[in-house]
Amino acid sequence: MSTPAPRAPHPSPAPQTPQPPHASPASPQAPPVPESKAALALRRVTGAALGPYQSAVVRIGFSATWLLFLLRELPHRRELYGPDGPWSWDMAHKLVSGNHAFTALLWTDSTVWFEIVYAVAVVSSALMMLGWRTRTMSVLFMVGVLSLQNRSVFMGDGGDNVIHLMAIYLVLTRCAQVWSLDARRLRRAAARRAETGESVPDRVGPVLWAVLGVALAAVTLLADAGWGWLLIFWGLWTAQALWWAANRYAQGEPRDLLDVVANLAHNATMVVIMAEVCLIYATAGWYKIQGSRWQDGTALYYPLHLDYFSPWPALSDVLGGSGLIVMLLTYGTVAVQVAFPFTLFNRRVKNVLLVAMMMEHAGIALLLGLPFFSLAMIAADAVFLPTGFLRWLGGRVARLREKLPARSPQPGRTEEEPRPRTLVA
Repeated sequence: MSTPAPRAPHPSPAPQTPQPPHASPASPQAPPVPESKAALALRRVTGAALGPYQSAVVRIGFSATWLLFLLRELPHRRELYGPDGPWSWDMAHKLVSGNHAFTALLWTDSTVWFEIVYAVAVVSSALMMLGWRTRTMSVLFMVGVLSLQNRSVFMGDGGDNVIHLMAIYLVLTRCAQVWSLDARRLRRAAARRAETGESVPDRVGPVLWAVLGVALAAVTLLADAGWGWLLIFWGLWTAQALWWAANRYAQGEPRDLLDVVANLAHNATMVVIMAEVCLIYATAGWYKIQGSRWQDGTALYYPLHLDYFSPWPALSDVLGGSGLIVMLLTYGTVAVQVAFPFTLFNRRVKNVLLVAMMMEHAGIALLLGLPFFSLAMIAADAVFLPTGFLRWLGGRVARLREKLPARSPQPGRTEEEPRPRTLVA
């Protein structure tokens, strides 16, 4: 009796991947839910400080304008804003006590204190232009501008009013993201951290913060600065402390929250600056339309024939002697100023009118002898410059710096050779 052959084992089924309920194995994966436009706009506004190049140009332009003005008026500073001026300390004190404007020059009528405030205004303007400790320098820059301009309110013009406003706005912006010593310091610290893994401690910032805190405490105790302004300055000083502490000890959600708040303040302030520029041109243009001399095209004839506004009399006579040129310049000025706010929706037309307005201010500086007014308005116009042009300009400047000849070693001495010590080096 033969033994039956053994049966081949039946293959076991392959293990099945568990499927979620109500889903068949053949059903495709659900696509991600698209982000709404409101959420995308909110993420863009809170996630980054917009317009880094534009804010840097505004910072450099206004600080340079104020610095050049202070240096030009250095021999006449006491007549303009100090104890030798026609607007006496008592009259200025009475005016400020009524409108509560801020000026450090009315805390005392000492000449030494005036020189200190003027020196602080000059130094802070230079450091603000270079972008060194910009958060601190922006506050000192604002203090210098407000102190001098509110001390002698009748010494300013339209350009001074623009600087007055922009000095306040720049405190709320992150205007040192590019083209600043702060940005270079952060790049070098990041490169060192990437190479060695060690973080570079910031020693200058805490020292500067402590010194200014002592000065602010002395002002609070000894000077009559007004409680409103003191609260603002103490708030800025405390915000700087929170920022440093978050960078040092809380590199997580607290640091991210401060970044969001700073980005919101920066972006809102940039919108306010753009609206301010549009408002300046719109009001100037519509007021001109109501004037009879602007309507008949002869308005520019009169300032061209005033000796006070004629640094180049021959050039003014040539332009003022041509009726066609006067009419074109008069109507062109009104047209550009009225039309500019409406061209923001068309980039190409906006750029053309932006160049026209800058050339107009350059002409005002040349023909009417108002250089600082023109520089202030050109700096304000720079907020609308295209990012591509500013990046190209920055690249050109960087390449120019690279072409500068490097310092060559002295004959007979190499760079690695140690140099003898002297009393000054």
